[in-house]
Amino acid sequence: MFQSFDVTADPSHGPARLAALRELMSREGVDAVLVPRSDRFQGEYVAPSDERLAWLTGFTGSAGFCAVTRDEAGVFIDGRYRVQVRSQVAPVFTPVPWPETKLADWLLDRLGTGQAVGFDPWLHTVEEIEKLRERLGPKGVGLVPIDNPIDRLWADRPASPTVPFTTFPEEIAGESHASKRGRIAAALREAGERACVLTLPDSIAWLLNIRGGDVACNPVPQAYAVLHEDGTCDLYCPPGKAESVRDDLGQDVRVHPETSFVPGLDFLPSPTRIDPKSCPEAVHAFLVARGITVSRGVDPCILPKARKTAAEIAATVEAHLRDGAAMANFLAWLDREAPQGGLTEIAVVKALEGFRRATNALRDISFDTICGAGAHGAIVHYRVTEATDAPVRPGELLLVDSGGQYLDGTTDITRTVAIGPAPDGAAEAYTRVLQGMIAISRARFPRGVAGQHLDALARYPLWLAGQDYDHGTGHGVGVYLSVHEGPQRLSRLSDVPLEPGMILSNEPGYYREGAFGIRIENLILVEDAPPVPGGDSRAMLSFRTLTWVPFDRRLIVGTMLSQDERAWIDAYHAGVLDRIGPRTEGETLAWLRSACAPL
Repeated sequence: MFQSFDVTADPSHGPARLAALRELMSREGVDAVLVPRSDRFQGEYVAPSDERLAWLTGFTGSAGFCAVTRDEAGVFIDGRYRVQVRSQVAPVFTPVPWPETKLADWLLDRLGTGQAVGFDPWLHTVEEIEKLRERLGPKGVGLVPIDNPIDRLWADRPASPTVPFTTFPEEIAGESHASKRGRIAAALREAGERACVLTLPDSIAWLLNIRGGDVACNPVPQAYAVLHEDGTCDLYCPPGKAESVRDDLGQDVRVHPETSFVPGLDFLPSPTRIDPKSCPEAVHAFLVARGITVSRGVDPCILPKARKTAAEIAATVEAHLRDGAAMANFLAWLDREAPQGGLTEIAVVKALEGFRRATNALRDISFDTICGAGAHGAIVHYRVTEATDAPVRPGELLLVDSGGQYLDGTTDITRTVAIGPAPDGAAEAYTRVLQGMIAISRARFPRGVAGQHLDALARYPLWLAGQDYDHGTGHGVGVYLSVHEGPQRLSRLSDVPLEPGMILSNEPGYYREGAFGIRIENLILVEDAPPVPGGDSRAMLSFRTLTWVPFDRRLIVGTMLSQDERAWIDAYHAGVLDRIGPRTEGETLAWLRSACAPL
């Protein structure tokens, strides 16, 4: 199994660890300390050796941070984790709704003139620290870089990962790394910059056509890189990790030990670009101290990586068809087994991974499968463990959010199914969520439109019923890379214009705490929209669906649907049968024909 069901954090350790941290704060002479979720590469998903937030607090979500003062310890979490956090942290920690509550405001309510906040400059970006200084400085509260306090207390901290890098095939990437380096270097020259520091592992993976295994579920190489104006590159990583890719990288990519990264910064020319949204404050401070002119700009790999090549699109289409067949086998199995009783959440997760493994193409899961039965479905990012494993019972909903990592693509799909009769109100809520997903799928929009302009389309049916959900509607997705990839999102917060070649998730939901959760998710591709007869000549974009798996027709209230919505569902199901049917047989094919019947 790629997925483990071990309990990875214990709230009972929290009080003693918090007390030890406060003793260390006294010795350091700081009045508060920040403990982020991120690692030194600013990753959302981190290696076990970087699970500092979970070690201190017990909270295991993929986003959040802790701020500790002498008297209070706030765990800042967004809407996805407000149910989860209450069960994972001891009473000595206070859950804080974020981003509604800003960190600076929280600190200023608790600290005064002359007091100081300690932070590890490798774990915070330039932008984070500058914004905090802007708010705290005028009130006399200082920010003090310190050696990481958790690392000094974590006696049995796991070792850093040592998985060797691998080459990503050029026929899937659609472009050689020499070509990528050349065109990104040309963009640097055009901006008047002589080098760029790259600190995001997925940017380095994309640029150099390499992958890694340093972080579970995300095939990224933990490394730093400097791209120069002439297209050459310096790659910094632990010894031995790049040996297997040296020949493919060639002479224009120089490999150095990771310990040489900071000394190597001393020789960078002026100006050198950093991305303040992802570059660690430690790197920026070093460059400034050495008198190197810093140019601020977006990581130059971010947008090119998001705009998938024709080869990447063709590959990921195939990955989704393969994954769709595995999902069909799984859902057919679930429909046979669940009514008999005896299934638990863990049994469901194991079965699903088994169907994906049976493709003989699965490299990893793309994240720990979220399998929530009944009330657990309302915990947006629920992770089942041996301690929480619940039975799958008739009269409940089962929410399964999962994905696979294949060499030719990354998948992410959520289906919510009824186990026997649905709870009161569940079918109506499911239909509204489906209506929102359909609205995004059918959207046409002019170039320049961003995710924040489309997000409301998915929520409108729920809003009419006084309902909503506390997460974004969609995130970007890579190709055998991170399942959460920027900069594109379907979110009220995203002002990044959508462009052809971008892949996003489309996943509205609804969660009734203590009862059930509903989420329906497909991946979609931004592409040029075909012209509309009689329409203007204005260039428009639309979405192409990549995910082909039936919805649960038992939860669809047909009378709530418009004629266009019914037609879309029937056309989608016909597409599922056409694409996935030939990849299935026997009981699964019979199930698929029934599941895809017209409404």
